[in-house]
Amino acid sequence: MNDATSWTDPELIAAGKLLQSRGLVAPDRTQAPLSEVRAAVDRIGAFLGEGSVPLGRERDLTLPGPHGQVPCRLYLPDAVERPPLLIYAHGGGFMQGSLPSWDAVLRELVRQSGVAALSVDYKLAPEHRFPVAFDEMVAMIRLAAREGAGLGIDPTRLAVGGDSAGANLALAAAVALRNAGERALGFMLLIYGCYSTDTESASWQRFGRGAGLSQTQMRWIWETYLERPEQQSDWRAAPILADLAGLPPAHLIVGSLDPLLDDSHHLAARLKESGVPCPLTVYDGINHGFIRYGRLIATARRAVGDCAAAVRNALVSAR
Repeated sequence: MNDATSWTDPELIAAGKLLQSRGLVAPDRTQAPLSEVRAAVDRIGAFLGEGSVPLGRERDLTLPGPHGQVPCRLYLPDAVERPPLLIYAHGGGFMQGSLPSWDAVLRELVRQSGVAALSVDYKLAPEHRFPVAFDEMVAMIRLAAREGAGLGIDPTRLAVGGDSAGANLALAAAVALRNAGERALGFMLLIYGCYSTDTESASWQRFGRGAGLSQTQMRWIWETYLERPEQQSDWRAAPILADLAGLPPAHLIVGSLDPLLDDSHHLAARLKESGVPCPLTVYDGINHGFIRYGRLIATARRAVGDCAAAVRNALVSAR
């Protein structure tokens, strides 16, 4: 069957072959020691980010959180005074990923949007299980709203965003702030997130059986991240279960070959029902994790440009 949903972008295939040829393949996280998995993922991230030029004003910060200090990296756009800020959570299944591996994509987002980014190095599982990462994201948004002027940003124009596990944290944090009656956030950037704990959806059955993000891996991720199975029904872990009314507008993206495709469609439908503006873009022929592949895949570059435009339109052009 050669329909649009089964077509694979040739540049994605080429990128996979290139990484394999250089030995840049992450071991199976359900089998290998986590230290090996993390090191391999960071090596892949370094390769994908090769050639990325730092912004004129980017710096590392250590900010106070509810579970100790939180390392963060602040990227300020060139020649923009008091820009809006995107508080961003990286992907990695809640147990891997690092600030340097997301440098390249966040620099591009900042350059193209004119919006600053704060990359949050939230604490990882299993050393720090749910809800530590969630708590830290909520705290970083509140800190930006309270003390953003000292960071050189406009604390009245804030967005939250993330990819994969990071999109889960971003959405859950936005719900927590809405629940508390806080209006700090004006926008959400949600990139192929896991918004539910469902690993049996049609897209999981279709695209979660081979290499990459598999059903087996996702089940293991939830077991590793959560302390108890019953937390799968906690909206802080599965934010699609929350009441979504009153959230800020969102921009959702996902690849047509992503096992989490249905999660994005289901979230878009729930947000729409709740009266939240939420365009969803599905990029053909691309699988999970593509946003950092701009060096190798044109679709990834286009997606970053689309995300930057959405953030800019929400936080800059709206003024």
